[in-house]
Amino acid sequence: MSGLVPYLLFPGVAREALSLYREVFGGEVRMFTYAQAGRTDGPADAVAHGMLVQGPVELAGADAADGEESVRMAGMFLSLLGTADPETLARWFAALAEGGRVIDPLQKRPWGDHDGTLVDRYGVRWLIGHEG
Repeated sequence: MSGLVPYLLFPGVAREALSLYREVFGGEVRMFTYAQAGRTDGPADAVAHGMLVQGPVELAGADAADGEESVRMAGMFLSLLGTADPETLARWFAALAEGGRVIDPLQKRPWGDHDGTLVDRYGVRWLIGHEG
């Protein structure tokens, strides 16, 4: 693994979110519960650590422990600019937008590139696009 890997804390929906990201991007999800990690600061069956690996997009996440804040994104996006072919990026955009909110549709820009922004159903903001 190299580069930046986002680590997101979810409000009790990490298993669901990581499973959706696996459906969208492919790869493999590895998860460990609070019980498996020997943690007592959250429900035993909650996700203490999870990762999406071995695919084109890697990210990590967990269910926020008691007293921890869950993900709230403002002023930033997870960027997938040019990380796949245009058809794949369009498919990812549509899948992530399902149940979420499109901020700016995936479209051609005056400078010739294509991009769009959305917030997925878990509150994660995405910037997806490709060069002309």
